[in-house]
Amino acid sequence: MKKMMIISIVMFLLIGTACSQDTSAQTPSQIDKENNKRIEYAQGDFEYEVIPETFTLKITKDGTTETIAEPQAKRKVSNLQKSATKTSWDFPDDKLHVTIEKQKKSLAVSIHSTDPKTSHLEWPRVNAPTYTLPISEGKQIPQNDVAWKKYFTSDNEQTMNEYFSMKFFTLNKKNFAVSYVMPDTFNNDILFHTDPAIQFSIKHTFSSVNKEKNYNYQIFVTDNNPVAIAKNYQNYIKDHHQFTTLAEKEKQNPEIKKLYGAPHAYLWNSRVLTADDMHWNTLKSAINDPLFEWIGDLLDKYGDDGAKEYRTVITNIKNGELYAYEKNMILNSLQYTLQMKQLYNPDIFKNPDATAAKYIDKGIKNLNEQELYDLNKHLVANQITDLTTPINEWGQSNSKDIIASMQQAGIKNAWIGLPNWVNGLMNPAFVDATKKAGYLVGPYDSYQSIQQNASIDWNTASFPDPTLYEDATVENEQGKKLTGFLGKGRKLNPTLVFNAVKTRVDGILAGGIGFNSWFMDVDAAGELHDDFAKAHPTTQKEDAAARMKRLDFLTKKGLVVGSEGGNDYAASDIAFAHGLETPVIKWDDPDMRENEDSPYFIGKYASMDGSIPTRYSKIVPIKDEYKPIYTSLVYSLPLFKLVYNRSVISTHHWEWDSYKIKGQTGERRLKEYLYNTPPLFHLDEANWKLHGADIAANMKNWTPFQKEALQHEMSNFQTLDQDRLVQKTEFGSRLQVIANFSNKDFQADKLKIPAHTAVILQNGKKTLISTDTLDK
Repeated sequence: MKKMMIISIVMFLLIGTACSQDTSAQTPSQIDKENNKRIEYAQGDFEYEVIPETFTLKITKDGTTETIAEPQAKRKVSNLQKSATKTSWDFPDDKLHVTIEKQKKSLAVSIHSTDPKTSHLEWPRVNAPTYTLPISEGKQIPQNDVAWKKYFTSDNEQTMNEYFSMKFFTLNKKNFAVSYVMPDTFNNDILFHTDPAIQFSIKHTFSSVNKEKNYNYQIFVTDNNPVAIAKNYQNYIKDHHQFTTLAEKEKQNPEIKKLYGAPHAYLWNSRVLTADDMHWNTLKSAINDPLFEWIGDLLDKYGDDGAKEYRTVITNIKNGELYAYEKNMILNSLQYTLQMKQLYNPDIFKNPDATAAKYIDKGIKNLNEQELYDLNKHLVANQITDLTTPINEWGQSNSKDIIASMQQAGIKNAWIGLPNWVNGLMNPAFVDATKKAGYLVGPYDSYQSIQQNASIDWNTASFPDPTLYEDATVENEQGKKLTGFLGKGRKLNPTLVFNAVKTRVDGILAGGIGFNSWFMDVDAAGELHDDFAKAHPTTQKEDAAARMKRLDFLTKKGLVVGSEGGNDYAASDIAFAHGLETPVIKWDDPDMRENEDSPYFIGKYASMDGSIPTRYSKIVPIKDEYKPIYTSLVYSLPLFKLVYNRSVISTHHWEWDSYKIKGQTGERRLKEYLYNTPPLFHLDEANWKLHGADIAANMKNWTPFQKEALQHEMSNFQTLDQDRLVQKTEFGSRLQVIANFSNKDFQADKLKIPAHTAVILQNGKKTLISTDTLDK
């Protein structure tokens, strides 16, 4: 370990010196040549030994023999055949056929089931001093680590599709690394064992709905470092034509360029009519307008919660009470009814303006969604003219004005996400202004869940076709329907809803809204299902393919597409991903999710006052026991970036934006530069005032840095101290980031890196990223 550290520091000194002397920029052809240079990391000079009865597998290299698959209980073996490079046999009782073959650079393992029923195989079980695993961005886990042992004791089973961002796992043996690489991770679960030390096994399900009952690995031997491990995997996916660069994606959609150097921000303009747009002093007299009684009738008939609370507020206002509670109820009720097809009533709206009259003449049922909202806005605005500002000013203080402020602050590129497409359709002027600013803007969308009855409150789970609830939802092998998000509704089978996707997306875009991006929930997050419904049996592979089909549909619309997670079965189909760098932290901890009095409670999904829900804006600490698992640099590795830096732009999950974790904003910023991770945050008028100056100042460094970093492979990663708190990444040969996460300055040759600081070295230029004030 000390020897490796000394070598790392020497390499750092040599490269740092070279960088300081060479100030010339590379040409595009030189960059391409450097990126496309292939280095072979797989070492084929090994021998293997297998014991069929216990399915033990060993590898011998340079005189050292390591067990890479631990022995299991003995099974009956038949049809055993051996040659110089190949061994095959049957497990007749399990209806399995196994073939192991030594190839030039790897060991191929193929297991085939002949059982038509669902069956399982737990293999391999592995044991190593350290594991290199693509958990989210990447982790290096010592098998005796106390924090990880505690975590895996309770979270001892994981679905590989969701838990691993890439299709491999690596055993760090004493003298070399062994990587198990899979063609896919479908139907695999990881079972962790912690007594006496961390081991794990892979349980594969040969599902009855899957006629291709094969379970395969390519096993590679490489040097024992994360760069060799990741780059060997990159060679594998390139060999299998599964690697698409951003530059190649950009040829299909030039708008992708707008992601380069961009921060990612969710903008919460959830009310088109805001408190700033209301003349509250006129409400007491306006409240007698029949519109307000009609709103109550609509809420009674169509609202999920009825109108009881609303009617109480109306009475309060008539009695002279007008506090924050009453104002919020009025605004929320208006927002709700502005989305209703049933709002137009000729007995209420007797004198519609010219715009509304045009829509009425067209026929309410013939309006697209954007036209409906425009009609409803004009109906209400014309009915209560003295109560609000002019309609063209509605909602702009919390949307269009923020975009203008970002421009004035010098932010040239940005991705702006809306929590729902309604936010854009109700405020097209904001969308147009955002697009005109040169930014990407698009809605959050989801096809994970469906509810039986359509609801304005959960429109992503609402579909006009009522047959989907029964005919397009997923069943388990016992015939039970899988429940949707938060246990509500049901899970949709993506192979059966492509027409619903087209109908929704085409409907949203029908009015000419200026969306140039789209965020698709879950599709790249690995939540895939076998569907055992007799009418539509579906494999996880088919599930994934259907999700990629709809992502491709969005791309062909000219939209820059992103998704949750970023697991690499989707890497060729998305430009960006949210959730790899900081995933959802401990979903099932009641202190974080349920106990509102807990200091760790992360907040609620809904906001009564139209601001950012506290789920996304509240700054909270995380428990010490979770820091090693989710945020500690000691265990983190940029595995995904070493493979996909030029292919997918990945950042935090929206629950855990760059400011969310108390006491870690500075540390996470350094890591954003070290790993080339765009900052992600949530914005409304208040949050822009709070964080805008810091965001703008950071962008002066971030934007040019990432534009350069995305041109190159992440070519190297090193830790420069024994505590793993000084780390270095390289992008190509002339861009480096050294981040010092420790509490003391780090000295290497003539370069001093202050504590809590990152240094960017680019063609001899040095830029310091200081975070001293971020957590104070």
